[in-house]
Amino acid sequence: MITIINYGAGNLGSIKNAVEYLGFICRITNNADDIKNTDKLILPGVGAFGDIMNNLEKQKLIKPIKKYIASGKPYLGICLGLQILFEKSKESPNAKGLGIFKGKVVKFKKGKVPQIGWNEINPVKQNKFFKNGFVYFVNSYYVIPKDKNIIAATTNYYVEFASAIQYKNITAMQFHPEKSGEFGLNLLKRWLKS
Repeated sequence: MITIINYGAGNLGSIKNAVEYLGFICRITNNADDIKNTDKLILPGVGAFGDIMNNLEKQKLIKPIKKYIASGKPYLGICLGLQILFEKSKESPNAKGLGIFKGKVVKFKKGKVPQIGWNEINPVKQNKFFKNGFVYFVNSYYVIPKDKNIIAATTNYYVEFASAIQYKNITAMQFHPEKSGEFGLNLLKRWLKS
């Protein structure tokens, strides 16, 4: 079973539709037992870093998510689902992230913010998920991992930034694969089949 976390906001319908279009069964839940017992976990996110962390805290989902990730089962983070893996964000200075990775989330200093539209991802290491191509972004902030070895792909938007990470069972991206046409659906399919 594939589980999509419902934390009270986000593009849940579009990611659920994409997963089902690809032939997989999924559920949307905010139930800790569902998270614990799922085969694959997806955390899509739109909105603000502090809001998502507050909502996860209110729903008592932070510990279940951390336990799930520690179990070694596949986790996919999309947009804020990537950012909250880190310790903190300039967007919400008083909010703590999940702290799975050391690093921070900072705002673009140049260009139109948010970055909205198509941009290119460039894989920086051999991996089974990310290939060179164009994907759809909606972001004002980007991650700066302390450990550069977790970066799977980069994108240039007035600054080169980590647009995807991959480490053990954790795969996460700043862009929206479910809104990235055939290229994004193929990426999502590779993860779902892994």
